[in-house]
Amino acid sequence: MISKIVPRVRAVRTGFGIAFDVASARRQRMPARETEAIILKTYPLGEADRLVSFVGRTSGRIRGVAGGARRIKNRYGSTLEILSHVQIWYVEKETRDLVRIQQCELIESFNKSQSDYELSTGLAVVSEISEQVLPEHEVAEPMFRLILLAAREIERTGNWSLPLSYFAFWTVRLGGWLPQFDRCSACAEVFGSAEAFYAPWEPGLFCEKCRRHGMRPLHLPGRQLAETFATRRLDRIEGAASLKSAARELREAALDWIEHHTERRLHTRTLLETT
Repeated sequence: MISKIVPRVRAVRTGFGIAFDVASARRQRMPARETEAIILKTYPLGEADRLVSFVGRTSGRIRGVAGGARRIKNRYGSTLEILSHVQIWYVEKETRDLVRIQQCELIESFNKSQSDYELSTGLAVVSEISEQVLPEHEVAEPMFRLILLAAREIERTGNWSLPLSYFAFWTVRLGGWLPQFDRCSACAEVFGSAEAFYAPWEPGLFCEKCRRHGMRPLHLPGRQLAETFATRRLDRIEGAASLKSAARELREAALDWIEHHTERRLHTRTLLETT
């Protein structure tokens, strides 16, 4: 009797082993997901890999591992440069925070901006702001298109001043942090051609009578440029040289609002002062 029972037990055990191996193999052969993406940042990971932060048009912001990307000969080439526009394939597992990047193909590069120190500074600010404002795994196509538009204009014009101001303004607007630009938030008086005043911790702009200690001015040209940004595409705005002062003032206000609402300082912001 014992000799007959033992083989049956072994057969049952073997059957369980086969079932487990098949299920395990199915879990491992997960289909790769594909999305159009923009590379935000990369960091060294281990001896040969890179940790990549990217925002996908259909996936939101994701962090993943590009295996072997730090080797001299690797399959990624220049696709992982900051703000490169790529098509990316990755595998995501529920039990892991990081996805595994399998393939990355370049759609559009910004070689001139990436290789020029002054222009790369503008790209770095766009990258850091995007990292701060975009939550992980939440689709944000308007922000995706905004990043791509800003990078293209920096590359096309060879200047980050107007594109970065536009990008910062629209980041604030998309975040729901943009104040009213035409009247005082305290007394509702219309500014007209007079100065308006702001502080990042205040909910709106203030007139001369209602201004408070520590507020900074936002002059009429800066407010007019905000109206232009709100109604026209960046690549259709002309006269960038004449708008430089207004763009700087509006950009500084927008960066203040971004830092306040994200509760994080923009480290790349200090680089703008040196270029």
